[in-house]
Amino acid sequence: MKVIRGGTYDEERAFYNLQNAKLIDVTFAGKKDGESALKETRNVIVEGSSFSLRYPFWHAIGFSLNSSKMDEGCRAPLWYDKNGKISYTEIRGIKGLRECERVDISYSDIVSDEFGWRSRYINMDSCSLASVYAFFMGHDINIKKMNFEGKYSFQYINDMTIDDSTLKTKDAFWHSKNVTVKDSTIDGEYLAWYSEGLTLINCHIKGTQPFCYCKKLKLINCTMENCDLAFEYSDVEADVKSRIVSIKNPRSGTIRCDEVGEIINKDSIYPVKAKVIINK
Repeated sequence: MKVIRGGTYDEERAFYNLQNAKLIDVTFAGKKDGESALKETRNVIVEGSSFSLRYPFWHAIGFSLNSSKMDEGCRAPLWYDKNGKISYTEIRGIKGLRECERVDISYSDIVSDEFGWRSRYINMDSCSLASVYAFFMGHDINIKKMNFEGKYSFQYINDMTIDDSTLKTKDAFWHSKNVTVKDSTIDGEYLAWYSEGLTLINCHIKGTQPFCYCKKLKLINCTMENCDLAFEYSDVEADVKSRIVSIKNPRSGTIRCDEVGEIINKDSIYPVKAKVIINK
């Protein structure tokens, strides 16, 4: 494997189609402002390097990015990539990780609006992520031990698991399908509207008007806080070990809870037949 150590590169496509190489302590910055430094690379390892120029990893296959930094100038840093690993890396460029496939990300700190769009088979472990519209239209996403903050997260996503994480977000999981969240806290308004096949296990849920227009919704051993007007027109099986502020027009299924402030069954334009049972 060829080793390239040190140096600053700012020209266009500085290492285009580089193969079987390792870059250590390399800087991508400069007056030439060149784009796409590592486009179409194959089997390339990058360690301890910094990126300040646009579109460095596009169409890369078999890449590794370790202990590096992509700053705000590194716009759209990873698109159309396959079979990659990212670890101990700071990413600040907008629109990171677009239409990528089979990428593992661990111990990294990411601030990137529109992160993860239309990506597949992505694994994230022990990361922090701040993003607007994170993982829009993603597929087969597995996340654990993540601190997330943003808006409109995980919309139109299919086949996702989240474990042992904290999510501070609004409008999360809209139109999602086959999502399971375990041992996590979800803090945000209007949670999971129009979702299908969403299962939450041992989760704490906060915020107004959660779970409306849902299909095949399951809550197992969960708690809820400040949740009013919940479950409107949803098909739901819920086991809630806390108080619910109010439940409005649940369509079908059974909702068990420790206490409910108000059950609203009026002004419904659909048949509502769900049962609400208070735990004894």
